[in-house]
Amino acid sequence: MKIDHLGIAVKSLKDSLPFYEAVLGLELKGTEVVDDQGVTVAFLPAGDSRIELLEPLSGDSVVGRFLARRGEGLHHICYEVEDLESKLEEFAERGVRLLTGYPKIGAEGRLVAFLHPSSANGVLVELVQKAKKQ
Repeated sequence: MKIDHLGIAVKSLKDSLPFYEAVLGLELKGTEVVDDQGVTVAFLPAGDSRIELLEPLSGDSVVGRFLARRGEGLHHICYEVEDLESKLEEFAERGVRLLTGYPKIGAEGRLVAFLHPSSANGVLVELVQKAKKQ
């Protein structure tokens, strides 16, 4: 398993991107609206991983509610797995609390699922299935 990305909740991509680009020197590789999750995602590679800035499409989205409660900052950590379905079964058997309604299609059309923060020391964990080679 490797870290795929860190998801950072921001109020505005326009206002947040200058820090990541001009100060940290990361290059924006694109954005994508993920309607199902209620966010616009900005992709910024950082070494073998990347930063994903998450701007909510509305205040009642998951990220919108996160921002209202906690403000901007780290939203989740995402790990890449080979086979998401088998990994979810393994974790469920081990008593890990899974968020319901997953797996589903996330950004870039990849299969994703989330683990409840109560099973991960207060951290929201996303799992993403490794992209199939074309």
